[in-house]
Amino acid sequence: MSDPHSDNLAGRDPSKSGIAKLISWSISNQLIVLTLAAALAISGWLALDRTPLDAVPDLTDTQIIIRTDFPGQSPQIVEDLVTYPLSTNMLGLPKTKDVRGASMFGTSFVYVIFEDDVDLYWARSRVVEALSRLGSELPPGAVPQIGPDATGVGWVYQYALVDKTGGTDLAQLRSLQDWFLKLELAGVEGVSEVASVGGFVREYQVLIDPNRLRAYDVPLRRISEAVKAASSEVGGRVLEQGESEFVIRSSGYIDDKADLGNVVVYALDGTPVLLSDVARIIEGPALRRGIVELNGEGETVAGIVIMRDGENALQVIERVKAKLADLQRGLPDGVEIVTVYDRAPLIEGAVEYLQHKLIEEGIAVALVILIFLLHVRSSFVAIITLPLGVLGAFLIMSFQGVTANIMSLGGIAIAIGAMVDASIVLVENASRKLSELDEKPDAKLHRQTVIAAAQEVGPGIFFSLLIITVSFLPVFALTGESFRLFSPLAFTKTYAMACAAILSVTLVPVLMLYLMRGRMRREQENPVNAFFVWIYKPIIHAALRFKWITIALALALTASVIVPIQRLGSEFMPALYEGELLYMPTTLPGVSSTKMREILGQTNRVMMTVPEVERVFGKAGRADTATDPAPLTMIETWIKLKPKDQWRSGMTADRIIEELNSKLQMPGLVNSWGYPIKIRMDMVSTGVRTPIGVKVTGDNLVEIERIARDIETAIADVPGTRSAFADRVLGGKYLEIMPDRGELARRNIDMGVFQSVVQTALGGMRLAESVEGRERYDIMLRYDRPFRESSEDLEDILVPTPTGAHIPLGELASITFTEGPPMIRSENARLTGWVFVDIAGRDIGGYVSEAQRTVADSVDLPPGYAVSFSGQYEQMQEAGARLRVAIPAAIALIFLLLMLHFGRLDRTAIIMLSLPFGLIGGLWAVWLAGYNLSVAVAVGFIALGGIAVETAVVMLLYIDAQVRETQPKTRAELFDAVSAGAAMRVRPKLMTVTTIFAGLAPIFITEGLGSDVMRRIALPMLGGMTSTLLLTLIVIPAVYYIWVGRSLSARAGNASKESRAIPVLPEGDQA
Repeated sequence: MSDPHSDNLAGRDPSKSGIAKLISWSISNQLIVLTLAAALAISGWLALDRTPLDAVPDLTDTQIIIRTDFPGQSPQIVEDLVTYPLSTNMLGLPKTKDVRGASMFGTSFVYVIFEDDVDLYWARSRVVEALSRLGSELPPGAVPQIGPDATGVGWVYQYALVDKTGGTDLAQLRSLQDWFLKLELAGVEGVSEVASVGGFVREYQVLIDPNRLRAYDVPLRRISEAVKAASSEVGGRVLEQGESEFVIRSSGYIDDKADLGNVVVYALDGTPVLLSDVARIIEGPALRRGIVELNGEGETVAGIVIMRDGENALQVIERVKAKLADLQRGLPDGVEIVTVYDRAPLIEGAVEYLQHKLIEEGIAVALVILIFLLHVRSSFVAIITLPLGVLGAFLIMSFQGVTANIMSLGGIAIAIGAMVDASIVLVENASRKLSELDEKPDAKLHRQTVIAAAQEVGPGIFFSLLIITVSFLPVFALTGESFRLFSPLAFTKTYAMACAAILSVTLVPVLMLYLMRGRMRREQENPVNAFFVWIYKPIIHAALRFKWITIALALALTASVIVPIQRLGSEFMPALYEGELLYMPTTLPGVSSTKMREILGQTNRVMMTVPEVERVFGKAGRADTATDPAPLTMIETWIKLKPKDQWRSGMTADRIIEELNSKLQMPGLVNSWGYPIKIRMDMVSTGVRTPIGVKVTGDNLVEIERIARDIETAIADVPGTRSAFADRVLGGKYLEIMPDRGELARRNIDMGVFQSVVQTALGGMRLAESVEGRERYDIMLRYDRPFRESSEDLEDILVPTPTGAHIPLGELASITFTEGPPMIRSENARLTGWVFVDIAGRDIGGYVSEAQRTVADSVDLPPGYAVSFSGQYEQMQEAGARLRVAIPAAIALIFLLLMLHFGRLDRTAIIMLSLPFGLIGGLWAVWLAGYNLSVAVAVGFIALGGIAVETAVVMLLYIDAQVRETQPKTRAELFDAVSAGAAMRVRPKLMTVTTIFAGLAPIFITEGLGSDVMRRIALPMLGGMTSTLLLTLIVIPAVYYIWVGRSLSARAGNASKESRAIPVLPEGDQA
């Protein structure tokens, strides 16, 4: 028994704590513990099967997209009549963060972005309510539609329809996609929407000859009325005849060109004037806003499968592929379905990579125990508890709805080393105590020894695992994209560590009782242990003798971190290699669809010349979905790379991008590169497709354009700029018709009549619909091409007067070529312009601070205009601000837990020394590896904090136990007790640290999907553990010796006389 004197020196006895009682209860109720463990294993396994899989966490905000088609209208008209009224109505919705608008030719997009914790379906219902209140505020023909219940990462699968035989044209392929494949796939479980893009949408075109209109004296309005009434069917209720009931139906749908040609415009004296007399009727392509091209071989038609929010991506893709394989049989001969983007290999690769890591780490842990203990069955204690802890984490993940992805599985991967620490310390302590017994102890003695060993170190190790769990809480303080990225990792690591902590004081003691039987080798008999003790003994003796020099050296090492801190750059997130690249060049506004098709083919053919490229699928413009707001001038090309083992030696993803970039230096193209999922999320969440976006807000587009161009010029000279492109707020090409109101009044022509002529004759209005079985095609009316080729032709367009006369348009209006906005963006109803900046070879933080200075010095801002840096930089600033508060809070929480366990300020303070010790190795390792400080590195340091504290707790646990056992009365006895406590317990400390190393090392040895992010988390932990181990083994005993020695001296009352009585200490020690 220890007396109060030694308790005061060595701190409170852990074997009398509540946790020690729990250990004792577990051993007394083995059946209950084992049954609960089996239940955990089974329910965890079932949960594992249910957990949805995806490649990366969904980083997009909760947002609802409202898409409104307003056919044929210019961006300014769409902005004024649709986007602005919608945006102002949405601003008042509860829990909204931003309302972004984009007005482009014929279409309006409004993004309502909600706060992080808002449920998607609640948000949708709020937006639908707001739309129902709009009533008549929107113009006729503009019907707002709410986008699919999907997010920016919903584009999980894309396919192309290819006919290499040439038997099926692009219009037929598009009909197959729209009316066959799209409808079949929409019913697949988990699919929210299937979007079509490319090819030609069929329509009937009624092309008017104005000369014939004049000859027959027919106004344009009469033609449009005739066409509108031409395609319809009606019912006439029922007719009862001969005990039968006949449903009356009058069929009148147009289903070919001949039907349309026979439409009567009017009849004079029994002679009809048919539509074919005044117009040419053809089947032609509708105006298109999207083009797709495959491998530089020519245009094609594609389908984009958009997954419903929260679904299991892998299962959805498998269902879609199975459905497409079935549908292949229903396609015409020669038509094939070719996969052009498939996220399944990325998901499978990421999960497989982490599964391999988990298995490798498990084997490494078992080997460490085997080498240090030379007892096979002992290693099974850790091998059994490790998967149980992981299954426990999956069970809670399943209830919470956290998907299994790179980040959540990575949380388990970085926790493995620390998870088995408890098992190792408990097994090692029991092994040591059992080795001191006789050859074959009786069952009772064996049981008592195991209980005593578990109670001695169990409470300390339980608290240290609890501290590792708590140390990850700062991650939950993050917001936005960084929270969504790292919270799955934090959840799984926290759950895994919490399960490990509980198992360590319940199941582990029971397993030790069963598995730790037979002869246990003494510590000294193991050559590995003997070697380390032989090295460590003289070092610890020297450290205790020259204790003040030891402290001084530790302080000097701690001060050395100033070097890496000053030199480290910063970024938000390292790029996550996805196995595919996304090429997104921007062209100048006003480019025609014909030219875009040509550019798409050229760029794809060039990319296919690079040996590492397997497939290239390019899209210009947008697909038929609210989740794609791309203008026609924007290209997105998915580049599928071959497996890495087929690359040329020395090639990396960055080098491939460099090579492609150098080959694609084409006039009028501004290149931008990235990874598909990342860019899609960035575009949807921040509206920026490059790492940095500079946002200019104001109320005049001309002024915004000037400021944006000035910023583009200024930023282009900042070192590290790969490209800077000011989105052309103006620069769209317009042909403007300005009616002369005085002339219209003189001729008695109503403005509405004048505008309808322009809209119909030039714009081509959809007047009716042809119904052909399940297919629907629009019927359009406009002047024939020869009569609208030039501005002179437009002047000859006839405008009818109430008297029946026809006046040429040139006499009623002026026609001029001018420039205007190709697309209008807004945020919270304020007009915005963007400068997109892509950088290379620099960290984001350093680049932006220099760019901000450059812009402030060289760009003049008029009143009412603002410039702000957005994109990844904005997220990085937000994450940094949150962490500056959260990390000190976590340190305070760790301090509180230590105080709860030790109940003494001195012990807690000694352990807290391990935190700066961990920083030394971590910061130097990050700097030497050439990494930037990012949220991933910060997460690594957060994880390191808990492990560093745990290592110090284990050290202090053993020194305290030795002091409690020997009860030193003099400094000499204390010297022996501290050196014995440190040296003779070198085995558990080395085992715990080696398992953490063994657990993290596989992340660095092999490449894999997600390894870029994992390495940035693991490196601070590895570097920090190295410095923590050295300093814990050397500095903490020295600090302990100084502090407890002072207590002894004070107790003796005569410090100087007692210190002279110690023969082993050199004279330098009196300093």
